[in-house]
Amino acid sequence: MIKNIIVNLLSKTSIVVNSGVTHVHLEHPSDMTHGDYSTNIALVLSKSAGVSPREIAENLKQEIEKDLPKEIERVEVAGAGFLNFFLSKDFLNHSINTILKEGKDFGKGESFQGKKVLVEYTDPNPFKVFHIGHLMQNAIGESLTRLAEFAGADVKRLCYQGDVGLHVAKTIWGMIQARVAFPQDGDSLTDKIKFMGNAYVVGNLAYTDDPKAKEEIKEINKKVYERSDPEINIYYDKGKKWSLEHFEEIYKKLGTKFDEYFFESEMAGPGKELVLEFLKKGIFKESDGAIIFPGEEHGLHTRVFINSEGLPTYEAKDLGLFFAKSNRYEYDLSVYTTASEQSDYFKVLFSAIGMIDKSFKEKAVHVPHGLLRFSDGKMSSRKGNIISGEDLIKDMEVKAMDKMGEREMDESLKREVSEIVAVSAIKYSILKQSPGKDIVFDPEKSLSFEGDSGPYLLYALVRTNSILRKAKEAGLTGEKFEEGNYKLQKMLYRFPEIVERAWLEKSPQLVADFLQEVAHEFSAFYANEKIVDTDDLKNSQSKVALTRAFREVLKTGLFLLGIKEVERM
Repeated sequence: MIKNIIVNLLSKTSIVVNSGVTHVHLEHPSDMTHGDYSTNIALVLSKSAGVSPREIAENLKQEIEKDLPKEIERVEVAGAGFLNFFLSKDFLNHSINTILKEGKDFGKGESFQGKKVLVEYTDPNPFKVFHIGHLMQNAIGESLTRLAEFAGADVKRLCYQGDVGLHVAKTIWGMIQARVAFPQDGDSLTDKIKFMGNAYVVGNLAYTDDPKAKEEIKEINKKVYERSDPEINIYYDKGKKWSLEHFEEIYKKLGTKFDEYFFESEMAGPGKELVLEFLKKGIFKESDGAIIFPGEEHGLHTRVFINSEGLPTYEAKDLGLFFAKSNRYEYDLSVYTTASEQSDYFKVLFSAIGMIDKSFKEKAVHVPHGLLRFSDGKMSSRKGNIISGEDLIKDMEVKAMDKMGEREMDESLKREVSEIVAVSAIKYSILKQSPGKDIVFDPEKSLSFEGDSGPYLLYALVRTNSILRKAKEAGLTGEKFEEGNYKLQKMLYRFPEIVERAWLEKSPQLVADFLQEVAHEFSAFYANEKIVDTDDLKNSQSKVALTRAFREVLKTGLFLLGIKEVERM
């Protein structure tokens, strides 16, 4: 990448070498008249050198210009001592042809070549609603997996699901109360999921308000762990099967296919054994009949790993999950994505695991996400229930259908497009936010075709495809970019460094922001230039080539965000 060439150029100057500075920071000036790259290295060096930044910048410029690479047209000193680099026209022209040559592979890197990465995300719980938080985890996790793959990594998509616990017992208790209405095998999956959802509401209320029901639910919880009651097992097996089938329907819409599923029921036993084993080694301690990890001793907070009833908690199961992953896969990095409210929990968990396996802390990263709030302040449906991820997708599909209006399109195709548009609106709204920050979701703005939305990017792709069809009909193939001086050129070459940085910083937001910026610039290019112009074939061929290059970058960027393409809207 050209960025690396400039960094290496600066790093090899005698001024930088003698200073001992090991990191050179480059950025793209917001105003392109100030160059394609800018660095404040002279300001950094002046602090210890006792020389003005401007003087250091001038000296750096003179040293660099002795052997200026062909990719750089000139270097200028600006302001208090910034160094601005201007790329050559040959480089910018060549970069467009590189995009055309590499196509969907443009942007692929080698920063994680040969590395093995595990990404665990979504993690919905059978017997419970697939809620908005699961949508957020899925959008972020899926994008991170694609970014890792683009960086050269061998990635495994993993999903960890809570198929045991009080939520399961509450649902089963509610199912038993309503057994006369128990769905038949031939009933729709929608009806089965609705039945379970209602059963959970009944069981959850009973657990809170009815002491007798609470004890019954606690007994069911034990029997689920033990698999000791044939009747309970029937309810459990049916409910789990329905939930997993339902989740697969949602994953299909979201474009995710997991490599492996892990379940809490499988982690409970191994997790408990690990806690008991390392209790003897002093990592865990006994406290009031429970077994805890004394987080306060490590600057954290204390967590219970086995409760006073002898049952493993989430913490113990997560401990078992870590070693299950380690036994199943060799890996260099394990990524967890969950709500930011669990950040402190993961600090304790990682600390406990790190004391058992010293290598763990170097191989694990938690990527948090904030909460999704609606612009109208509402967080629940008309019935008072928290809006599920599935309901949000369906509501957005209806809005997308309405927005498409009376467009001439086959009804089945219209439904398919509305689904892709709806999911793009949700995913982009999630991914455009920086990691850990809360999201204010405005359904109307998220579906806008006019900017800062997923549908806007899809519309830019549809428009580009239309232009290229017209170009082809006019005999303009745009196979090679010959000449031109367009702002769009000065943006497209950046894509590989944006993608690399997005993976290294675990921030898909960088790709979302870049696509929005470059799509706006293409819109300006389209408005100001006659792209298909048979009266000026030479310039038109280059403009068509630039349009093709934009399309390749946009398609790849959408893929990295987990957004499917559409041909028409």
